[in-house]
Parts: sequence; C-alpha cells; structure tokens
Amino acid sequence: MTTTPTTPTTPAPERKSWLREHSELGVSLLLLVIGVLVLTDALTMTVDITQRGPVGPKTVPVVVGAGLLVVAFLLAIDVLRGGRGEAEGGEDVDLSEPSDWRTVLLLAGVFLAFAVLIGPVGFPVAGALLFWGAAYALGSRHLHRDPLIAAGLSLLTYVVFNNLLGVPLPGGPLMGVL
Repeated sequence: MTTTPTTPTTPAPERKSWLREHSELGVSLLLLVIGVLVLTDALTMTVDITQRGPVGPKTVPVVVGAGLLVVAFLLAIDVLRGGRGEAEGGEDVDLSEPSDWRTVLLLAGVFLAFAVLIGPVGFPVAGALLFWGAAYALGSRHLHRDPLIAAGLSLLTYVVFNNLLGVPLPGGPLMGVL
C-alpha cells in the first residue's frame, strides 16, 4: 500500500483592486483640493494698500496652500511607489469595542449649546459651560471642582483674547466688568 502525501490546500490570496491597494491617494487628493482652494482664496483676496511691512495678510494662506500642495504631491509619490500607512495600533484603543455614542452625543450637545449661548450670555458664561460640559462628558465627576476650573479657564481665555490680544469676544452681562 502506497499512500500519496496530501498537501493541505491553502485558499488563493484575494486580489485587491488597484484603488483599494492605493486608497491613501484619496487623502492626497483631498489635500490637493484643499490646497488649491486655499491658494485660490488667498490670491484673489483684496487687500488694503497700506501694508505695515513685508508680510501681508496673503502670506500665511499662500504658504499654507503651497505646503498642502507639496504634501499632497509627496504623499501621492510615496503611495505610488508602494508606501502604505500603518494600521491603527492605537495607544490603548480597543478597536473591537463599539463606539461610545453617549459621550459623542453629550459633546455634540455641549458644543451646540455653546454656539447658541455665546451671543446672549457672552463668552465667559458660555465658555464655562463648554469647558465644564466637555469635562463631564469625558468622564470627570468632580462636581465642585470642575465648574470652578471651567469658570477660571473661561475668564482667563476671555481676558487674554479680548484685552491682551485685541480679539473681541462677546462679553454678555460681564461686558462692563472685565
């Protein structure tokens, strides 16, 4: 009796389409589109003739737009040469766990409330609610400490932007106080 050795059959590897193999080109295309939009907007911007130095308001958008185009081009070359992004290794992210929609919805609600309240009550109050609400949504349960820290952060942010940097923020009822 002679037996012929049997070899285990291995399934043929799946052939991925060319687009699936080079999916990072989508990121490159997105960067290209954003870069063209930024450059177009920067170059068609109307600027006052009175400029106070060599760097005008067009400089930063032109540099950012050109940088986006360069990154898009270099990324496309890398992908076409076989470069691939690494799969998500995550720090302590368990990709098998479902999304925490409660946290996402709480944060979305806090941001929406901030957008609605910033006009009527001003930045200091709306910002304090934003900071406290974000801390609560992300899991902090220090109900005495968090509102105080949120109020301090909001007031500090308001004073720095409004008084020191000259970026006007709506003050609401605190407009005359600070």
